[in-house]
Amino acid sequence: MKIEWTDYLRYKATLRGFDLGIIESILKFSPERYFDSAAGRRAAVGRHDDKLVIVPYEANEEVIVPITIHAITRQQINFRIRIGRFIHEQNQTNIL
Repeated sequence: MKIEWTDYLRYKATLRGFDLGIIESILKFSPERYFDSAAGRRAAVGRHDDKLVIVPYEANEEVIVPITIHAITRQQINFRIRIGRFIHEQNQTNIL
């Protein structure tokens, strides 16, 4: 699947000190994925060096478009799961 890098994502990654190669690995290989019901987007979680990060993205059969990237804590993820904002992607059907 091809990744389509937006100017906004490139800007945010540079601003926050994240490497596009690591972001690509998170998007392609992260087993931890959620559907964010508040944003209406999928999100992949992974490690970037010593930081836990989340990458919200949109995807179809051909392309993944990452929206942004930012650091997140396990506590924030667990809270969002508990209140129903994050739904494990494998439990979600027909997200697209």
